[in-house]
Amino acid sequence: MKKVAVIMGSTSDLPVMQDAVDVLKGFDVEVDVDIVSAHRTPEKLFDFSKNAHKNGYAVIIAGAGGAAHLPGMVASLSPLPVIGVPVKSSNSIDGWDSVLSILQMPGGVPVATVALNGAKNAGILAAQILGSADQCMLDKIEVYKQGLKEKVIKGAEEVRNKK
Repeated sequence: MKKVAVIMGSTSDLPVMQDAVDVLKGFDVEVDVDIVSAHRTPEKLFDFSKNAHKNGYAVIIAGAGGAAHLPGMVASLSPLPVIGVPVKSSNSIDGWDSVLSILQMPGGVPVATVALNGAKNAGILAAQILGSADQCMLDKIEVYKQGLKEKVIKGAEEVRNKK
């Protein structure tokens, strides 16, 4: 099975991005985590992005706060699907700068964008992308979705029984 890279602009993004790592590990996906700053380590960004597919990755999850250039820059250089996670950071304008920087990509350079601090959904989406070519992974996603359904049904039953 292919790997997923979870990268972020700085260590301060890790508490948010850890949700993607945890979800992927829960699906038994091999995950590599790294710091790749678009502004402070551009050479590393170029090397990682241009070679990610050669290094066994199938999907890249890139989280960034503030100006949030990391996901878009990675997508401009890599042939792989990139999922952007806007991170509400201390230098952010209520997170909107991060959301819009990742969401508003020019035609031809797509970045799948999840909600502000939505790394969990990024992890699930990466697993679903892997599942499109891997029946075992697809089966795990179906079990996961069934678990979500059962949790809602159980919650509804508990609410009804509290009358």
